[in-house]
Amino acid sequence: MRTMVRGRRRPPNPLRRRSDVVEAWTVLAVAVLLWVGAPVAGVVTAWWAHDEARTVAAEQRAERRLVRAEVVGRASLSGSSSSVQSGTLHSYRATVRWTEPGEAPRTVTTRVPSGTRAGEKVDVWLDSRGRSVPPPVDGAAVWHYAVTFGLCAAGGAAAVVLGAHWAVRRVAMRRRLAEWEEAWARTEPEWTRRRA
Repeated sequence: MRTMVRGRRRPPNPLRRRSDVVEAWTVLAVAVLLWVGAPVAGVVTAWWAHDEARTVAAEQRAERRLVRAEVVGRASLSGSSSSVQSGTLHSYRATVRWTEPGEAPRTVTTRVPSGTRAGEKVDVWLDSRGRSVPPPVDGAAVWHYAVTFGLCAAGGAAAVVLGAHWAVRRVAMRRRLAEWEEAWARTEPEWTRRRA
């Protein structure tokens, strides 16, 4: 009785072609890359995207400031009705006024929630030049950005791995068919008694 020593190679199988061995190793590599490589690519990309988004959010918080302003009139009525289907309120453009300590009253046109009437107070975000801007990015948006980038990177890595696997299988199949054709060209005359 023979015993197999660990690490020793199996005896060669005459029915196993080189293309079969390449394809088997490719399947192993694809499995490792899909289970390890794609998630690592997603996590690394998400980490990078999170750092980038946090930097942008910090810059926006540093350069924007919040003021409490009074609505003095509407500039545009476009989109002033509420959405019945989604239950969200639209905004419209209105002129608002506020006074900063030691300065004259200032006015700017900005977006205010639908249903806001003249005389009501609203929060307005301003940049360093005094222009109305959207609020700075919050923590939820930073995480949303990071998770989206991470999922896209993992999906892209998986797509690349699967595409490469498909290409290797296609080449292996062509090679296998060529080997079968060559073997049949040698064997067919013996089986059919035809002359080559």
